[in-house]
Amino acid sequence: MILNGRVAIVTGAGSGIGRACARILAREGALVVVSDIDGATAEMTAQLIGADGGVARARTANVTDENAAHRLIDGAAREFGRLDILHSHPGIQIEGSLEQVDPAGMDASWQVNVRAHFTLARLAVPHMRRQGGGSIIVTASNSGVLYDREMIAYATTKHAAVAMVRQIALDYARDNIRVNALCPGWVDTPFNDPFMRQMGGREALERHVSEKIPMGRWASVDEIAEALLFLASDRSSFMTGQALVIDGGECLG
Repeated sequence: MILNGRVAIVTGAGSGIGRACARILAREGALVVVSDIDGATAEMTAQLIGADGGVARARTANVTDENAAHRLIDGAAREFGRLDILHSHPGIQIEGSLEQVDPAGMDASWQVNVRAHFTLARLAVPHMRRQGGGSIIVTASNSGVLYDREMIAYATTKHAAVAMVRQIALDYARDNIRVNALCPGWVDTPFNDPFMRQMGGREALERHVSEKIPMGRWASVDEIAEALLFLASDRSSFMTGQALVIDGGECLG
């Protein structure tokens, strides 16, 4: 196991990609603090990890609340003595063009898709610096390197998240703190519901995926988790400030 002795925090780990990422980190030997705004789903993820033979602790946290983020990060580092991996995974998808998205929608997108990542990384960095390094992975999207029609709030904030990752990576490379963005394309989870509504239903979205993605299919959450493991581990020890896109070739079109 390649993460023995390491402590990881995964936010948004109650379902979907976050759950798959928490499970793969634990499978590789990390003690994983599983966090979600829905404490019941976080506990379920922790139970699944335990059933797999891993070690996890569930925490309830709304990471857009700075006090809650502080309790999560500092509490875990204090309880377990270190913090090696932060997978900052909160996200929100609000559909619409400039005239369709109201200011509250843009503000909510910024709060979750940018500011929450900023807060979590800012809290994690001092712990990682003291111990001589660490890995921070921010979930952005392939919408952070390309554009979708009528998705102004989502595309804008995902591009901002990628830019922020690159700046943090540059500032802390000498501290051996690596910071990268995980940029999934289409993954079949409920997170896509806003885009599904915009497309006109499940059948239309399935057709869109089969036609638009060069590989002709969705990604599985486990495929995204494998990429997260690479970024979290020493397998990517000379990689920082990158946007790792896993989208079946969509960004090539």
